[in-house]
Amino acid sequence: MLIGAHVSTAGGVQNAPANGQEIGCETIALFSKNQRQWLAKPYTEEQVETFRDGIKETGLREVVVHDSYLINLGAPKEEVWKKSVAAFRDEMLRCKALGIPYLNFHPGAHVGEGEEVCIRKIVATLQALLSEQEDNPTMLLVENTAGQGTNVGYRFEHVGAILDGVGDERMGACLDTQHTFAAEYDLSDDEGYDKTLAAFDDHVGLGRLRAFHLNDSKTGLGSRVDRHENIGEGAIGVRPFQRLVNDPRFAGVAGILETPGGPPVWQEEIALLRSWRKEGAPDHETGLGARPAH
Repeated sequence: MLIGAHVSTAGGVQNAPANGQEIGCETIALFSKNQRQWLAKPYTEEQVETFRDGIKETGLREVVVHDSYLINLGAPKEEVWKKSVAAFRDEMLRCKALGIPYLNFHPGAHVGEGEEVCIRKIVATLQALLSEQEDNPTMLLVENTAGQGTNVGYRFEHVGAILDGVGDERMGACLDTQHTFAAEYDLSDDEGYDKTLAAFDDHVGLGRLRAFHLNDSKTGLGSRVDRHENIGEGAIGVRPFQRLVNDPRFAGVAGILETPGGPPVWQEEIALLRSWRKEGAPDHETGLGARPAH
């Protein structure tokens, strides 16, 4: 597994590769624009060139864009849905411009209309967007959710239904460990790890996994609450992370930290995860509990 973090684009998207390199990333995730805005100014040619050069110079691989938090491709309200479609279209074009292989997104929320209706709308919307951009190689990664509020995607069946429904080879999946645990898939011990990934394989397919979000959980199993914690300091514990970074099925797959604390902590966590990868999956359980305060 490649190990990295969701890095800042403060000052411009072109700064992301250097921000990742500074903390030891092998891969990075980023927002293509302000995640709290529907639309943003197009990139300048200089920004695109600098970003692409930065990726080459740093050797970062399997880069992932995370879409705006505002987007809801299954929104029942027409105004919100139209804004979401326009914003997602823009995200796809930004990924293409930057040469980024993956666009990660939360599937959407039904806001009272029901999960099946929402999933059907998401599928139809993605089919239309992909048809519009047949020459765009960017793969769209459905991220499983914690199931907070009316979000769909908290069951692996939802993720599989979206991928199968869209039926395009440019569709893939991203597995968030905290969301998985909050959605009552207990991957915290060896038996649970094996059962969880077997369930994912049954309903989605491990071959469709292109990225992981590596997060411990502030909340308990089945909480349906999206709250990330530092590796080894939450309810999940270190064991599944030790196994993930060594699992041969995920060699070369992006593993992205979205844990609290920012770059200084991510640098430590990246080093820790890389040490586990080098050692194999050790039996001892040591997280970051002894790290100095920042």
